[in-house]
Amino acid sequence: MKVILASDHGGVNIRKEIASLLEELNIQYEDMGCDCEGSVDYPDFGIPAAERVARGEFDKGILVCGTGIGMCISANKVKGIRAALVHDVFSAKMTAEHNDSNVLTMGERVIGPGLAREIAKTWLQAEFQAGRHANRIGKITEYENKTL
Repeated sequence: MKVILASDHGGVNIRKEIASLLEELNIQYEDMGCDCEGSVDYPDFGIPAAERVARGEFDKGILVCGTGIGMCISANKVKGIRAALVHDVFSAKMTAEHNDSNVLTMGERVIGPGLAREIAKTWLQAEFQAGRHANRIGKITEYENKTL
């Protein structure tokens, strides 16, 4: 498994915590940053990371900003991305198993580093259950491919 990480200024600490977790789990990753203290725009980091997941360069992405909302909205604008904003372990498991999410977003101003690690580990280790869920994902993909 290959994972891409990115954050804006509001998610630097949790992103670094997740990088540490990935090293512990022996999961290959790339960290796109940001490594700044000044304000930056989350789409400048979230969209390129999501594009790399959509292109198949990475299996999954984990994006962090202050609330996780901006990163989630940005990532979901990329065709082929199913980003989920998660702030609890149960939702992390369900979005992997039922929604086949390929991007996880979290908010550093909402959760602490310990919970963020638990959420990421749960999400990374859960597997899509397919079955009736695959049909639902198919409907989303069909709509996504539709020309309006």
